Amino acid sequence: MSHRRIHRRPVALALALLTAVVVAGCATPARQVAVSDDNATPVPGGTLRFGVLDAPANLDPHSGSSYPESLITSNITDKLVYQNPKTGALEPWLATSWQYNDTLTQFTFHLRDDVTFSDGTKFTADSVKENFDLLGRGDQRLGIVPVTAYWVGYQGTEVVDPTTVRVSFDRPSAGFLQALSLYFSGIVAHSTLVLPKEQRSQAQNVVGTGPFTLAQHVYQQKTVLKKRPGYHWAPASRKHNGDAYLDAVEIDVIPEAGVRTGALRSGTVDAILDVNNTDEAPLQAQGYRIVPQLIPGRDISLDFKTDRFPTDDKAVRQAVQLGWSRDALVKTVLTPSYKVSSSVVSERVPGYVDFSADLREDQGKAEQILEADGWHKGADGIRVKDGRRLQLDLLGIDNLVNNKPAYQLIQQDLRKIGIDLQLNVLPIPDYTAASTQQGRWNIQVANQSRADISVLEQVYSPQYGNMAKLAPGSPEANEAVAKLSALSKTLDTAQRAKAAAEAQRYLLDEQVLTVPVYNPAQVTAAGAKVHNVGYEAQSRNVFYDTWIEQG
Repeated sequence: MSHRRIHRRPVALALALLTAVVVAGCATPARQVAVSDDNATPVPGGTLRFGVLDAPANLDPHSGSSYPESLITSNITDKLVYQNPKTGALEPWLATSWQYNDTLTQFTFHLRDDVTFSDGTKFTADSVKENFDLLGRGDQRLGIVPVTAYWVGYQGTEVVDPTTVRVSFDRPSAGFLQALSLYFSGIVAHSTLVLPKEQRSQAQNVVGTGPFTLAQHVYQQKTVLKKRPGYHWAPASRKHNGDAYLDAVEIDVIPEAGVRTGALRSGTVDAILDVNNTDEAPLQAQGYRIVPQLIPGRDISLDFKTDRFPTDDKAVRQAVQLGWSRDALVKTVLTPSYKVSSSVVSERVPGYVDFSADLREDQGKAEQILEADGWHKGADGIRVKDGRRLQLDLLGIDNLVNNKPAYQLIQQDLRKIGIDLQLNVLPIPDYTAASTQQGRWNIQVANQSRADISVLEQVYSPQYGNMAKLAPGSPEANEAVAKLSALSKTLDTAQRAKAAAEAQRYLLDEQVLTVPVYNPAQVTAAGAKVHNVGYEAQSRNVFYDTWIEQG
């Protein structure tokens, strides 16, 4: 069995081996990846007051999934693997090096021996095994469910020695290394892992190895992070090693966009997330730093359900793809912090291919496709076929400032070609409940943040998410399984780039199972005294390198 070794230097998961393939970070505009905003010398001390839109509820790093939850846990836990947000490369963190076998079913990690949890206990190979077994298998007795989307086929973790573990799967898992850099893969202490689900999510019980600890959490009001003294195991590519510069970070929940902006201008907070589009330019003109970063992964996309009329008709799906103006979206909805989609994945995902030529508006062609398929306009302008109207029911999340106006623009354009798009854009709790209503929706809209091309298998393969509801055993489902599973079978750069291109082409051109809309971004506005506003690779704010002028 041959092994490949990664040791003391970053290794990118994909390189530009196809002309159309863009490596994350290399072809991304500089504005889209947060960088140091000046060359000033950092000054330690102070508390950063940071305003956010949503309230974190579940602080368990393994199961808290909303942005504000993962933002907090990203600052209090470390991972075995670090994904460089600028290059997309995977770098050592709690693991100093790793190897994997040719079939990508076995991964061996060599660990640091100088790391401790914030409760003083030592981080060892046993810590990794205990975390991984709960992530991969769950624990019914504790009410912990496995993280199935990323740990499919997990067989177990073997402790080879105090600083070495070997992880085994029953199938190829090319995306596993990158998954270990994600927010839910944060390593937590034994004292946290032995608790039942309800207690694990409480602030006082979350113990990690990160540069901050949880000092206070008042639901729907604020969460306070406190600097942990003695931290010295940051990834080598970070701006510094040692303690965080800030003494504390106070994360304040301010749901209204106008109130958040007002709090920033008044000095009540030092920085805010979820900046309203109309506030970006005025704030920048007033001297505030606007720091955006595109969210890598699956873009905000119209995902069709093929098990429901009329989106079971490929002609209808093609017409939706061609029937609305992306130029108008750029001009009337998006700011320069965002990007109109040019594929189903962000350009920050290694393996991205530019399909913008296929996604151009052509309402004339869309109408020709519908007419040829038997869809003819009725008296009200909406098309009818066999006595049934061309109405599509869309379910979306009202959690990003661009979502509702983007869907409304698409709705207006599609009506011009005879498609009645009904919008149901709901807050996260209502969206979650409505998404369980099988058979009601023609289109479901969401995004999935993950800077690895295997996100497409995770979401669309009939073996996993099956977002399009392809019928099991059908030719389309079998083809989807074959093309999407190829993403998990190799880390060879050329082979994976080819598989990535074929997977995107299958989803966008061959079956038209999704219509990407725009690449969302996280946008932070900060006062002039706040320096080094940064994000990790999945665009969660990290405060380790951030510092604030005193006085």
